[in-house]
Amino acid sequence: MKDTFQTPITLTGLLRHVAAKFPSRRAISVAAKYDITHSRLHHLTESTAARLVAAGIKPGDVVALVFPNTVEFVVMFLAVIRARATAAPLNPAYTADEFEFYLSDSDSKLLVTSLEGNTPAQAAASKLNIAHAAASLTQSENEEAELSLSLSHSFDSVESLVNDPADVALFLHTSGTTSRPKGVPLTQDNLLSSVRNIDSVYRLTESDSTVIVLPLFHVHGLIAGLLSSLGAGAAVALPAAGRFSASAFWKDMVKYNATWYTAVPTIHQIILDRHFNNPEPVYPRLRFIRSCSASLAPAIMGRLEEAFSAPVLEAYAMTEASHLMASNPLPQDGPHKAGSVGKPVGQEMGILDESGRVQEVGVSGEVCIRGSNVTKGYKNNVGANTAAFQFDWFHTGDIGYFDSDGYLHLVGRIKELINRGGEKISPIEVDAVLLSHQDIAQAVAFGVPDPKYGEEIYCAVIPREGSNIDEAELLRYSKKNLASFKVPKKVFITDALPKTATGKILRRLVAEHFVSQI
Repeated sequence: MKDTFQTPITLTGLLRHVAAKFPSRRAISVAAKYDITHSRLHHLTESTAARLVAAGIKPGDVVALVFPNTVEFVVMFLAVIRARATAAPLNPAYTADEFEFYLSDSDSKLLVTSLEGNTPAQAAASKLNIAHAAASLTQSENEEAELSLSLSHSFDSVESLVNDPADVALFLHTSGTTSRPKGVPLTQDNLLSSVRNIDSVYRLTESDSTVIVLPLFHVHGLIAGLLSSLGAGAAVALPAAGRFSASAFWKDMVKYNATWYTAVPTIHQIILDRHFNNPEPVYPRLRFIRSCSASLAPAIMGRLEEAFSAPVLEAYAMTEASHLMASNPLPQDGPHKAGSVGKPVGQEMGILDESGRVQEVGVSGEVCIRGSNVTKGYKNNVGANTAAFQFDWFHTGDIGYFDSDGYLHLVGRIKELINRGGEKISPIEVDAVLLSHQDIAQAVAFGVPDPKYGEEIYCAVIPREGSNIDEAELLRYSKKNLASFKVPKKVFITDALPKTATGKILRRLVAEHFVSQI
């Protein structure tokens, strides 16, 4: 079945459709370097895909991509999936041992890096006999940008190569918040479904523009920031440094007339701190700010809305769902609620008990989903698939409930709930209370083994700049705002918390880090 201009059935088809519809609109900019239109991006994708095919890349082959946030990454990603191969983006900061695990687990056939290369990735590829190529974009005066790729110089046209909705386009690993990372294959159909869901709930159009602040080797930055923008004919800007820079963020947002941005709570907090300590002369008028990938405390949401005069829409997502599952709506489509991740978007969602029964409004259970955005299953992992796909639903591992308006409220990861003497305590609730204190910038509650109660609550906090809050004051505040059995037994005051590459705080790592100090 072939994509038509009327109804693209693959992400690649949608982007071809966009290039024909908005050829001269800006697609991607790199601060102070390039502006690439949708038609040019399409040309770069086709010509680079042709180079990959000529070099022997076949449908289903996995191509590992190790780049900062650059145009080269974007072109390589789109070219790999155009060639009907599978893109496996990897974090450039991995060690050689980590690269070896990911390259071998994904069964990669080719590693592509920037011209500067990546020594640990190349060492791992060499050990596994995986070929390496470097990609770089060049643009001389008055010339269109071209991508050079250190592969065979022969050139096959990909005109006759038809993308299929079932092609596995993206291979990622889960962030492993509670266990070893699992391999997640996502198809063209999964990606297209997710892009359409994101574009519809946020009403993204060719008039929108954003600055990418999150790494493109994870679904939040890749699908919510980049692909959803390109799929709507909208524009993205990549920071000149290849990664988020607090000092350049608002200058880029103003320069590129940004209408929105999406980030994790940690980055929102950095942006807020900078605003309080070093405000910009002018801020852009934003349609909305989006927060996802970790719980956003209501106090932080309130500060963001007040500082930047835009609605802050919290969303809920995971790799296995090709990112988006639920979101708060834009103001014209309904209220957005602090402490809720909104309503399901483009998929079925149910709250199930342990025997697979759907729970009533207000009753907590496991959040489960089904829809065309959901992965067909983990790679080579029968045990994980059996557990994840029980009762004909995909099980997220999160506990939550729907309120009477149909908004989802998350209680926490099943494995992260703190069981104190039989009382199940949501660490998210404790976080939110700690973060409502005016002197606290970041907070994370976690369970630690306890001989009397089974588990006890500890927490780690980062005070706001200039504050000298102590443990006694925080415990007083907690006792005033939490039921007695939810009050942390110990507070660690620190200036840094262990995080993943995407800014997620892993309670498991935080617990290990601080408990080892006792």
